[in-house]
Amino acid sequence: MKPKYVQVGKINIGRGKPIVLIAGPCVIESAKSALLHAKRIKDIAAAAGFPFIFKASYDKANRSSVGSFRGPGIDKGLEILFDIKKRTGVPVLSDVHTAEDAGRAAEVLDVIQVPAFLCRQTDVLLAAAGTGKPVNVKKGQFMSPQEMNNVVSKIESTGNRQILLTERGSTFGYNMLVNDFRGLVIMAETGYPVVYDATHSVQMPGGLGKASGGDSRYVLPLSKAAAAIGCDALFVEVHENPNKALSDGPNMLKLSDLAKYLEDIKKIEKAVR
Repeated sequence: MKPKYVQVGKINIGRGKPIVLIAGPCVIESAKSALLHAKRIKDIAAAAGFPFIFKASYDKANRSSVGSFRGPGIDKGLEILFDIKKRTGVPVLSDVHTAEDAGRAAEVLDVIQVPAFLCRQTDVLLAAAGTGKPVNVKKGQFMSPQEMNNVVSKIESTGNRQILLTERGSTFGYNMLVNDFRGLVIMAETGYPVVYDATHSVQMPGGLGKASGGDSRYVLPLSKAAAAIGCDALFVEVHENPNKALSDGPNMLKLSDLAKYLEDIKKIEKAVR
């Protein structure tokens, strides 16, 4: 299959291009926190030689508990993300959870992300694709990589060819995810760029009862494997203090560890390419 490339601002994502870093906190906790993370990650990524797309969710609609923090919502969240774009010049990515939100989100977002649990929802996929923006679809934990061909077909039916496919682990019993790295190879056979979600892959969904657990010790070794296989982007949730994060703290990479993480990935990227 001939490689296809996705253009996000000045960033060209695809086979043979530099690995792109998609990073930021799991959820927008505040305007101040989001901007701080965006600025610091931008500087770290630039120093390491990685193109950078900022990621933060304005709404976490699939939290374990009804009382869990979800974020500022679409109106305030998009306002914050627009301000980050303006101040940093960095492209931004966030999730949409309903077909109705796609058009509004596209006014600000450079990449629209479809969460793993919604990757089979035809209306959401068509609405996201219909905006004409690049669409990043996370493979459901319950799906085989081959089934992502159906996802691609749905998006392509709108005429949109700006597609990213993300591996984020597969369900293995209760509260556990595992990675089958054949998935990156299989999804790459579509020709579209593939992304490895390093931090959700080490998550333990619902593992803490009313919240998800995780083990961030495995973020770097699994990322190395993905880079060696030849992923086109790495999706890494990062937080200044994961222990105090309002969502997904146990599986996030500490901001102070990001420079070393990227240094190690760059070595593998150079060796492979």
